[in-house]
Amino acid sequence: MVVVHGTVAPGFEAVAAAFERGFSGRPDMGAALAIRYRGEYVARLWGGIADSRNGRPWSDDTLSVIFSCTKGLMSLAIARLVEQGLIDYDAPVARYWPEFAAAGKARITVREALSHRAGLLAPRVSLSTERMLDWDFVTAALAAQEPIFPPDSGYAYHALTHGWLSGEIIRRVTGRSPGAHFREEIAGPLGASAHVGLPGELEPKVTHLVTYPGQPVANLPPPPEPNWPLLATTLGDALPPTLVTETGGFNDPRLHAAEIPGAGGIATADGLATIWSAAVTETEGIRLVGAAVIERATREQSGGPGVWPSPPPYYRWGMGFMLDADARRLLTSRSFGHDGAGGQVAFADPVHDVGFAYLTNRMEGAADNRGNEVVTALRTILAA
Repeated sequence: MVVVHGTVAPGFEAVAAAFERGFSGRPDMGAALAIRYRGEYVARLWGGIADSRNGRPWSDDTLSVIFSCTKGLMSLAIARLVEQGLIDYDAPVARYWPEFAAAGKARITVREALSHRAGLLAPRVSLSTERMLDWDFVTAALAAQEPIFPPDSGYAYHALTHGWLSGEIIRRVTGRSPGAHFREEIAGPLGASAHVGLPGELEPKVTHLVTYPGQPVANLPPPPEPNWPLLATTLGDALPPTLVTETGGFNDPRLHAAEIPGAGGIATADGLATIWSAAVTETEGIRLVGAAVIERATREQSGGPGVWPSPPPYYRWGMGFMLDADARRLLTSRSFGHDGAGGQVAFADPVHDVGFAYLTNRMEGAADNRGNEVVTALRTILAA
């Protein structure tokens, strides 16, 4: 049995037990859990293996790729800019990014771009890994291209392009790259170990990700022609469908260093839980966004069958935030945040003033229940 390290507050022992159960039958897995309740930690736990190639153990400062949890962080950054009056959800993206108006996109709003309704789920040109790492090339390609489906006629998950859309809006409004803006406005003030663009000196702390045959990390619908849902994940030749290989995809240090704000964030569980806690209650002396903007940002914009329907259960999204849904049960109906490929879960809950983060380097598919069981245990505790 894997030894779990860390602390859990009295009354919250059931979340520790659920976290420990997640290691059962997975001796080469590593994971971390952090929960802040009313601003204070009630669980800080970690265990297992950070790198199965050399047996490096997971420690309290181990960093892991958080995949689409990064979308939640970018959506939080935009919500702060909305509160500051610098961005309007209902304004055209082209107000902030004039080149975006090309090819019939002049009326696409920030709301549509954030809620997967812009019709830009993949570039129309196949990207290499090198091209994917070129911020200006990708954003220029998205600005120039015609939407793949009529904007706001439905939704399709913008698995990676979501980050370039939200990130370029942030860059145009603030004059800073999205990673720098996130560091200076959110992670830095909170002292949170979370990065969109990892400093090189931290690379040795990053986990090595592993996927398992027969456990796809995404429940993709049957392929249309061209297969846009698949291209949304791979961008053509830039990434493997599984998102990682032994040394490639999101195991590649070049991707760690780059700003890929749709899926490339890297963080500790502590860092994410602290950020999400500060989204709903004062944490480390900081409240990131007020309740009025959060209420608006978490109204459902997309849900149910998409443009390319896949079987239920379905997800729901607000202004970029993933909401509680059949496909991803969060703490309450008002929880918001984002999960990430392979088992990552990070969110805030305004009902109980909770910031939650579960991270793992063993990437599993739709049947994975490790994070869900911890959330269920926490829900039971707080409902008592």
